[in-house]
Amino acid sequence: MDILHLVDRLEELFNESRPIPLTRSVLVDEDRVLEIIDQMRISIPDEVKKAQQILAQRDRVMAQAQEEASRTLTLAKRQGEDSLSKDAIVRAAHERAEQILDQARADVETVRQDADGYVVEALSTLEDELIRLLNQARNGIAKLSAERQRQLPQEELAEQA
Repeated sequence: MDILHLVDRLEELFNESRPIPLTRSVLVDEDRVLEIIDQMRISIPDEVKKAQQILAQRDRVMAQAQEEASRTLTLAKRQGEDSLSKDAIVRAAHERAEQILDQARADVETVRQDADGYVVEALSTLEDELIRLLNQARNGIAKLSAERQRQLPQEELAEQA
């Protein structure tokens, strides 16, 4: 029997009892009170057993919940570490890509400078060759002009004669 029900019956018994005039006392049926008390004594160990069972069940549920929380936390940590690991791999790949791009840019700059140097050298050589050819052409023109100048007075003398 439920202990609360027995308490309710005891209270009901007191409420139904006859009051003693001019006092706060009541006359109760002793047999009924003792019967309820006996039932309480029987019922209390059952209630305690139920409470102990409930506490044991609660402890099992708490242990299971704790174990599940621990597993969930471990799984979350593992997934977080995996995510961090993947992030680290991606970061490393980006860094390596940047290094490759930087090296490629440096190589392009080196090739450009070498090409510019080659072009400057080739143009300087061409300029020197053109100056030499220009000097030869001027010398040739000057020589021909000088010879022509010498031939003109002789032709004039020959025409005058």
